[in-house]
Amino acid sequence: MPALRKYPPELRERAMRLVADARKEDPQLSLNAAVVRIGQGVGVNSDTLRGWCKQAAIDAGERPGTSMSDAQRIKALEAEVCELKGANEILLAASSFFARELDPRLPW
Repeated sequence: MPALRKYPPELRERAMRLVADARKEDPQLSLNAAVVRIGQGVGVNSDTLRGWCKQAAIDAGERPGTSMSDAQRIKALEAEVCELKGANEILLAASSFFARELDPRLPW
């Protein structure tokens, strides 16, 4: 499996801008054709560039989907839920322990 290649943000923005400009100049040019042409020119994998362009359209509200800010918020909320579930398990175990300590007649 090849190592992930990180592209600088400037290259990413320039490549997406070039795709948008190419599609404005030729309205019949599909996203896929523009991405392949521009990707080869700037040295970015066409699938990577296509993903960037689609995510930018989602973030701008031009396409349906989960925006990056929403995805980050969802991830943070899922982490918080996981942490709270762990704390809840600890509290349930502690309450069970103290209930047995206070009333040894309980069959637990």
